[in-house]
Amino acid sequence: MNRLLALIAFLALAAFVLVLVIEVPSPDLIVVATLTIAMVAYDFVTSSGKPRG
Repeated sequence: MNRLLALIAFLALAAFVLVLVIEVPSPDLIVVATLTIAMVAYDFVTSSGKPRG
């Protein structure tokens, strides 16, 4: 259930950033948005797996 909620939150953030990039197509903004989504995706993959310990 936690993984599903994390996925929904990730998709909501990605959709928001995508709308921002589409409305303001600045190269700097595109780079920052891409890095942001990459870091969030990395965090999603590494922290929403099986619990440790």
